Amino acid sequence: MARYAKFVNGIPGIPVPQRAVTRSDYPSHGDYTLSIVGPTASASPRYFGAATMGSMALIVFFRGINVGGHRAFRPSVLAKELGIYDAVNVGAAGTLVIRKPGLRAKFLAELRRKLPFEATIAFCDGSDLIRLEMENPFGTEPPRADVVQFVSILSEAGRRRVSLPIALPEGGEWLVRIIGSKNRLVYGVYRRHMKTIGYLGQIDRLFGAPATTRSWNTMLSVLRILKSDEPGK
Repeated sequence: MARYAKFVNGIPGIPVPQRAVTRSDYPSHGDYTLSIVGPTASASPRYFGAATMGSMALIVFFRGINVGGHRAFRPSVLAKELGIYDAVNVGAAGTLVIRKPGLRAKFLAELRRKLPFEATIAFCDGSDLIRLEMENPFGTEPPRADVVQFVSILSEAGRRRVSLPIALPEGGEWLVRIIGSKNRLVYGVYRRHMKTIGYLGQIDRLFGAPATTRSWNTMLSVLRILKSDEPGK
């Protein structure tokens, strides 16, 4: 059996699955209609205060770095250089939580000056990610072993309206299923398969803007940082 990199452009490795995944694997969604849920009544005031701070944060995602030894750099070092902005690195794919971005244009200019090469950068507000989590986009059931929940972040506002949900490829067994989108966030599920990367790449064409993809587990790590009220943690 072929072996694949653990991460490609921030996407967990996608070996050939052992079984097909059908729509019945997500019974709680039905036709993928989303339900709105909020924080529980037992949530502490500290939680709400931290979430409010997190809503002002900026989340930065680099596209196509540390892939096959090309365009390599250490995001953890960059986060330390951006310490004045209370930057926190998440993983090696290039995901930064900027808890004190200040003026966005000034911060992004400083960020680009510190990069060793030109890079496509996508970003979203912390508030957008917090709202997406509250809408519980993937339901409460864990995914099957050969399915990964993902979020793709558009590097600019999408230029096209897309009728969702949509399955790729459109005929036969799907490898990528896009469930919905919210502002610059496009979310769905994909199967672990050697052809999946190509279909994830079609998100650029569908929405008319370059996108970079992270697993929902990575986003949950980001959310934990957003909800923490300890600087640099």
